[in-house]
Amino acid sequence: MEIWKLFEENKLTHSAAHHLMAIKEIRDTQGYVRVSDVARHLDITTGSASANIKGLKGRGLVDMDPNKFLVMTSEGEKLVAGVLDRRAVLFRLFHEVIGVGTEQAEIDACKTEHLLSDESLIKLKQYLADVAVQGHRQD
Repeated sequence: MEIWKLFEENKLTHSAAHHLMAIKEIRDTQGYVRVSDVARHLDITTGSASANIKGLKGRGLVDMDPNKFLVMTSEGEKLVAGVLDRRAVLFRLFHEVIGVGTEQAEIDACKTEHLLSDESLIKLKQYLADVAVQGHRQD
């Protein structure tokens, strides 16, 4: 298979990742999440949010409780945790290691957080740990 085609095989699209993270952020701040809350949080129409959430439900990442509030499944929670972990690692790489400005590092980390493989994440974490150790040795 050609490498560029592997892009399509990612577990999450950029949009799906943001919908899941919105659900998590809203739940963490107000305790419950409605489709309209996600739409408002992402500054999109309720119809767009509803269509995207339907896709997340179909993939078993989001469900609705008896009160019609959105809840993430354990798989959805796991994916969000992975995205946030990747974002933090990428931000550190861009900002702390190669010196990209804070705002641009956040943007670039956000753009790539859902694309990074587990193998690359592990290697980046080790690299960042090694850089931190070397930095302390120079002090």
